[in-house]
Amino acid sequence: MGVHRRLLEIACRATRAWRGVPAGVRRSSLPLRPFSSFAEVTDPRKIRDFAIIAHIDHGKTTLMDRLLSQCGTTLTQDRAMDSTSMERERGITILSKYTSFMYKHYLINAVDTPGHADFGGEVERILGMVDGAVLLVDAVEGPLAQTKFVLAKALSRGLAPVVVLNKVDRPAATQSRCDTVASQLFDLFASLGATDEQLDFPLLYASAKQGWASLTLPQPNALPAEGASMAPLLDALLKHVPPPQVSTTDPFALCVAMIERDSFVGRVATGRIQSGSLKLGDKVKVIQHQGGQVIEQLKITRIEKRAGLSKVQVQSAVAGDVVSIAGPGDAAGIADTIAAPAVQHALDPGPIDPPTLSMVFSANDSPLAGRSGKAVTGRYIGQRLAQEAETSVSLTVNVLAGATEKYEVQARGEMQLAVIIEGLRREGIELAVAPPQVLFR
Repeated sequence: MGVHRRLLEIACRATRAWRGVPAGVRRSSLPLRPFSSFAEVTDPRKIRDFAIIAHIDHGKTTLMDRLLSQCGTTLTQDRAMDSTSMERERGITILSKYTSFMYKHYLINAVDTPGHADFGGEVERILGMVDGAVLLVDAVEGPLAQTKFVLAKALSRGLAPVVVLNKVDRPAATQSRCDTVASQLFDLFASLGATDEQLDFPLLYASAKQGWASLTLPQPNALPAEGASMAPLLDALLKHVPPPQVSTTDPFALCVAMIERDSFVGRVATGRIQSGSLKLGDKVKVIQHQGGQVIEQLKITRIEKRAGLSKVQVQSAVAGDVVSIAGPGDAAGIADTIAAPAVQHALDPGPIDPPTLSMVFSANDSPLAGRSGKAVTGRYIGQRLAQEAETSVSLTVNVLAGATEKYEVQARGEMQLAVIIEGLRREGIELAVAPPQVLFR
């Protein structure tokens, strides 16, 4: 009998590890809500939209894994939100991604953001579709350069972040060290012009690796007294992140924050509904951010939501919710407005910092062309670069004046340019690049 019990315990531990739940961490006793419950949320007061912001390698994606596991999502691998091959190989988040889950009858839309400075534009473009943020800080390293950048952007948008000191399970994360980091963060908030409300930030302690958060720092090598789960952080989000400040009576309007491609329905636009509601088959128009051109007579052909790591199609959505829509996506780009025919003005997407580096791309015209990939024309490379610019708000592609099929690519840093080049090379595209040049303004 003892052998059978031991085998059962081993099987249970293996199952919990496969689902992304660390050993020794129990799930919350709250009932899990199925993804079909998303359609039941029609009151914006039952919606919470937040982003996780931090310096690189402070644990954002791991924390997102634990929040998903806490709310019933089955994970088959760590860092599940890092879905592209380069993200998993490099161990960093390159693109902002959102997902949704239910907690205590609330619909929570969470956005995972990059921590590298070169991908700061990914943070800027999604802050307009959230009402709160989790500022994640390594309890040992403290606030670093990108912590200041993302915090400044959040404060300028009027967000009041929830501060979480992560990795407190490390031996160096003592009570004295955590107090010092909290003091440094308060000084950083003050230096960035935070309001009194923003200065009064809630502080939590967490170990995303072990899968728990707490309002107090546990003793070394001990779990929190209230239990090892992410429930304290989720409860803090419900309390401190306000519901979306949207209008349910005005006509439908959505500002596009993300663009992705679907082989079946074409381009899919993602953003938060700022006013009104949306149903499948509704007639809409696109108001372009640059130039103000209006494209009318468009139809909603699909409405999707991300549920955990999956996508679910819904028939309608309400103001305050984050959705992906197909139909007008082919005519809309990032920062454009998709709205009902009665809407006359575009929504403000917010400021985006300009690029800092430029690099010239052209076809490979060396004597060794065609030996390591497909020898393509400069025009094809230009079309491929234009597709990259469609999905990145911080990337600009210009045809180089006075040159034949050469393109100047402006980006936020060398890492962003390196990711673009690596992506093209993996597709078998040969190209020539010039040394990067600093852009002055």
